[in-house]
Amino acid sequence: MKKATNESIIIARHINTFLNEYVPSQKSHSNHTLKSYQYALVLYIGFLETEKGISAESLCGGCFSRTIIEEWLQWLMELRGCSPKTCNNRLASLRAFLKYLGSREILLLYLSEDATRIPRKKEVRNKIKGMSKKAVQVLLSVPDLSTKAGRRDLSLMILIYSTAARMDEILSLKIKQLHLEAEKPNVTIIGKGSKIRTLYLLPKAVAHLKKYLKEFHGAPNPEAYVFYSRNTGPHGKMSQTAVNKQLKKHARAAYEICDEVPRDIHAHQLRHAKASHWLEDGMNIVQISFLLGHEQLQTTMVYMDITLEQELKALATLEDENNKKVSKKWKNVKGGLPEFCGVKSMTK
Repeated sequence: MKKATNESIIIARHINTFLNEYVPSQKSHSNHTLKSYQYALVLYIGFLETEKGISAESLCGGCFSRTIIEEWLQWLMELRGCSPKTCNNRLASLRAFLKYLGSREILLLYLSEDATRIPRKKEVRNKIKGMSKKAVQVLLSVPDLSTKAGRRDLSLMILIYSTAARMDEILSLKIKQLHLEAEKPNVTIIGKGSKIRTLYLLPKAVAHLKKYLKEFHGAPNPEAYVFYSRNTGPHGKMSQTAVNKQLKKHARAAYEICDEVPRDIHAHQLRHAKASHWLEDGMNIVQISFLLGHEQLQTTMVYMDITLEQELKALATLEDENNKKVSKKWKNVKGGLPEFCGVKSMTK
């Protein structure tokens, strides 16, 4: 077997460092985001190996040319049945890696510049399903407060709805980020890109959180997660899978009372609901954008679709507003290209 070239070793090392060090510490603390980067590179390396015949010995900068990336996107759509939105997400992840690679290897900087010129696939935007205030009230009324799990679920749902924070932002919350005794009680949210924003809490949310903390944390450790996994304890955060399972259970019960509650609810719909309710109540769209942690106002405008269906009068408020780490493999070229690059093998 031929020996890996110096360039192939450099690229493989950077893939490993990008996924296991750079993304977790610099790009996002979200496991979901990290998995998205990982899977995009798994698919790209898998494409290079199976479709282009690239091996550990032949991996080079040219393997990330604009032409090959465009072929990969076409392959994702035609052979793997990926939607335009999914292809755009995969492209964004690959671009992030190439930007990182170019910042470390100046001779490969051209790859990132070429990748930025690849046009995104045209997406058909799905309309977001909203929830009325009545539906939210019913949903919050169904947890069984005679059980510990029910009391936890209610506190969690109230916090999600009252802050409209992202699910991972809520589950990543630590005790030290809650300021319930402040003159204006608030929570410090660490959002995408480690951007910090302060969200104020109303008395109802504060009261529920205080009861929850007393029951579930006793003498709180500032470094403990507010909502933790019962398997790992306060130093292991609750999973999104567990949250969505509980939400769906409560949604099914709430649907029997109010058919406006979506039975297939997911946590993001509570965030959507709060955004639309803020708009209904006359809050400025720019303020809503800040509270949601959106970088661009255009992202926030998606919530208008919900509000226009529920309350046409809300238009008036807008008139003036424009896994585990993978071991280092590049020193051993035995095996396929994915193993050499330190990523999982692509599933068929």
